[in-house]
Amino acid sequence: MTLILNTWIFEADVKAGVSQADLVERVAKLGADGIEVRREYFTDLDQEPPEVAKRAQATNMIVNLSVPDVVFTDDGQLNPKLAQYFAEGQQLGVKKIKFNTGHFDRFDGDLKQAFSQFPLAEIEMNVENDQTAVSGTIDAIENFLTAAHAAGLTSLGYVYDLGNWAFTHGDAEAAATRLAPFTHYIHLKNTIDDHGTLVTSDDLDTGIYDWRSLIKQLPQDQYYALEYPMATDAQIAAQIKLFQDR
Repeated sequence: MTLILNTWIFEADVKAGVSQADLVERVAKLGADGIEVRREYFTDLDQEPPEVAKRAQATNMIVNLSVPDVVFTDDGQLNPKLAQYFAEGQQLGVKKIKFNTGHFDRFDGDLKQAFSQFPLAEIEMNVENDQTAVSGTIDAIENFLTAAHAAGLTSLGYVYDLGNWAFTHGDAEAAATRLAPFTHYIHLKNTIDDHGTLVTSDDLDTGIYDWRSLIKQLPQDQYYALEYPMATDAQIAAQIKLFQDR
């Protein structure tokens, strides 16, 4: 299985000024297959993406891009920034780019025509269940991807984010069952419920979810990513082993 490390893992280092380009070799040394960079972590969008691409190529690392923006705006229009995001993805040399769905429920255009402007044959586009009522429900994701596939956009997929289901009070098991046909990528993190206060765990085995059982309901041949802050490389290596030994 392909294992990716999302750079949220290195949140403390990023806040201290470490660039995502500087994390590429570190991720490689930890034994992962690739790195998922977060657009909001870039401080220089002219200089950093080419450097990430250069270092990833040198270390034979997969690059994915997480974009904290929606596909459809509040009025149901296609987000005008999507072309820019895809261009950045091309500069990075990404395999997958991830967004949140947004208000597809208000879209009344032609999906196939709307998406024809994007390099979908080159970059796989996915949507994730985020922590909002708009994009973080099973119905919102299923409705969009069902319509997209019916329009011939069969390469569009879904990122199953385990931990986020707690924050929307969604059913993680039902999501795994219903959205499995669309699932192209699986983000793993667990969530601790501390008397009603939800916190992302720094250990897959600590939290409310039986992640091993849940991923058995999902496609086994897709990318997986660890996505939760960890304090040390030793801890990251231990979590990688935990996943590999599942």
